[in-house]
Amino acid sequence: MTVGGLQRVLVPFGTRPEVIKLAPVVAALRSRGLTVRTVATGQQATATMADRFYEELGLVPDQRIELPEEPAARLGELLHQAARVVEDEARGGAELVLVLGDTFTVPVFALAARRSRLPVAHLEAGLRSLNPTSMEEVNRRVGAACASLHLAPTELAAGLLLLEGVPAARIKVVGNPVLDVARATGVTRQPPEARQGIVVTAHRATNVDDPARLANLVALLEALGRRHPPVRFPVHPRTADRLRAFGLADRLAQAQGVVLSEPLGYQAMLEAMAACQVVVTDSGGIQEEAAYLGVPVVVLRRSTPRWEGVALGAAVLSGLDPEEALAAVERLATPAEQARVAGLPCPYGDGRAAERVADVLQDPATKDLLALEEPDFRRGLPEVVQAALDQVAAQGASLWVPRG
Repeated sequence: MTVGGLQRVLVPFGTRPEVIKLAPVVAALRSRGLTVRTVATGQQATATMADRFYEELGLVPDQRIELPEEPAARLGELLHQAARVVEDEARGGAELVLVLGDTFTVPVFALAARRSRLPVAHLEAGLRSLNPTSMEEVNRRVGAACASLHLAPTELAAGLLLLEGVPAARIKVVGNPVLDVARATGVTRQPPEARQGIVVTAHRATNVDDPARLANLVALLEALGRRHPPVRFPVHPRTADRLRAFGLADRLAQAQGVVLSEPLGYQAMLEAMAACQVVVTDSGGIQEEAAYLGVPVVVLRRSTPRWEGVALGAAVLSGLDPEEALAAVERLATPAEQARVAGLPCPYGDGRAAERVADVLQDPATKDLLALEEPDFRRGLPEVVQAALDQVAAQGASLWVPRG
């Protein structure tokens, strides 16, 4: 049993990456004696992309939320159900809501938690794509605004939080729990000379919902199939639907050197990545897993919240430009680059994040840190307000001046 630390935690999750990353965290917390209630928020509507992973990773939800199909109605119902679930858990003695990542589950449950005066811990905190058009970026920032505890995966993520004004005492660097799962599978780095071919994944709405961009993806797959076979392309259900809708499915099926398949299970996907020369993807989690396996990545985006790989030269941002992406693959597939990237340490953690999260939540000091109390500033201005006033005075300005 815990002594002085937290006793009861609510953990919501809605998508495949959340299931993967939270499975070891929930297991670690329960092994320490904490009561952990889990709720599936229904964001991953396809059974093959949800139930398979619940079973494979041993994270079967205690409760499930059913959502309607229409996007606006889904978000509204998710907020309604989250408020109800959190309120019930608060009455049952929950002391914390632990959210992960950047899906709608994060801001919705974070807001519901604060409504019920429960503190929020944000796991995978501090990731920033710096892309104002990204809903994931908005979700991350709302999560940060609501969180009392920021569980950052890397020192870079922690540094970005500090620059945003988050107090250092509320930031803990724990690594990314996706690497806990990867380490547990036993899949390891392969010698560069034993690797061949390319693994491609694509599912982001910005890439597959636009006919022209999806046609660029097909063109890229065709080029890769000619130059670097075999090209394995496990097709996400969303992508498969769009390929059919835009009349591109038959063209892709005839592409030389391209092997199409249903989405792979987690272990099978890791094994496929470990055996390839380059991963081409628009996924965030796959960037981390590829780094763990020492495999370079071409990111089919123009920005990423995982800057560590870019800084190391193990990941290259190409957007969905077939020529630019192909050129990046050609360079990363050279023997010199294969050897260099294979020798880099993984910048996203060491596969022991779950235990660190458990350590933080069991620390009596964390419970004190999470206390939500109304402040009392009757006897003096808050330090941050005084600092801002000093800055105004130093500029010789009055308290209010119009700015053009």
